[in-house]
Amino acid sequence: MKDFKKYYIIDAPPEDVYNALTNSATIQLWSGDPAIMEPVEGTEFSLWEGSIEGKNIAFEPGKKIVQEWYFGEQEEASIVTIILHENKGKTSAELRHTNIPDEDFNNITEGWNENYFGSIIDFYAE
Repeated sequence: MKDFKKYYIIDAPPEDVYNALTNSATIQLWSGDPAIMEPVEGTEFSLWEGSIEGKNIAFEPGKKIVQEWYFGEQEEASIVTIILHENKGKTSAELRHTNIPDEDFNNITEGWNENYFGSIIDFYAE
């Protein structure tokens, strides 16, 4: 199991980025695919037609999202924590993803950089 931590700078205030990460209609705008997402603790979510699935653990509107991502039958949960910091009118998004299966690590980190945060960065750059 591996962990991944990275910061992303997004040209939008934290409240907008939080909405882009938690509102299913907005997720569809930047991802290009329908999403099942509700910012309610204990609900399950699905992105990219089921490529990413998990359970929402905690929310602090405009500040923090904590999720469990599912990877088959692994014993220890894979936890994603996104903390949003205001930074000169932009957002510094701190990503921490723990317990990524070794065999999935490269695909997951590439997905974070290109498809997930890369798409959000592009969405707000337009």
